[in-house]
Amino acid sequence: MSDILNKSTVLVLNRCWQAIHVKTPAEAFCMLSTGAATGLDVQDDQSIVPVTWEQWLKLPVRESDQSIKTTHGPVRVPTVVVAARYDKVPLHRPSFTARGIWERDGGVCQYTGRKLARNEGNIDHVVPRSRGGASSWENCVLADRKINTRKADRLPQEAGLRLQRPPVTPKAVPVTLLIRNVHDVRDWNHFLRQ
Repeated sequence: MSDILNKSTVLVLNRCWQAIHVKTPAEAFCMLSTGAATGLDVQDDQSIVPVTWEQWLKLPVRESDQSIKTTHGPVRVPTVVVAARYDKVPLHRPSFTARGIWERDGGVCQYTGRKLARNEGNIDHVVPRSRGGASSWENCVLADRKINTRKADRLPQEAGLRLQRPPVTPKAVPVTLLIRNVHDVRDWNHFLRQ
């Protein structure tokens, strides 16, 4: 049971029904029981019914549903809840990490334009650190390991290289765009971009 309660498998919507977060069933049950959220009973592809905590406890557990056992019988695990008092869509700006740079550059070497496999790329400082270059969004790019080794501690033009595009700090985007249905929960498809 604890495995079911601790997997992030519940989509949280703001009160405008926009996806804003993913929570565990344990967190969702807390939100439902305190009135901080309403559960959505997704009955089929055409019917979505908001349900209060008291109503949720009485919902039948269908064959396709996950459930937990309680002293009063099984309770369906929600797949989607709607926050009662939150109507914003938070913004997310990627962290300055190797993964963030990989995502910003789309897995493409910024010198050759070639799509890289994970083990083929690393981070290049356009202005090398040995020459005062900062470790920042504006000075780091994804590069093919071989190209980066050849460039060494030189500027791109000194190594005969040219950037495909100048590196920039990524813009903040709505978190809705970043939520992925990794558990393939059918009920989420109504609220996420495909």
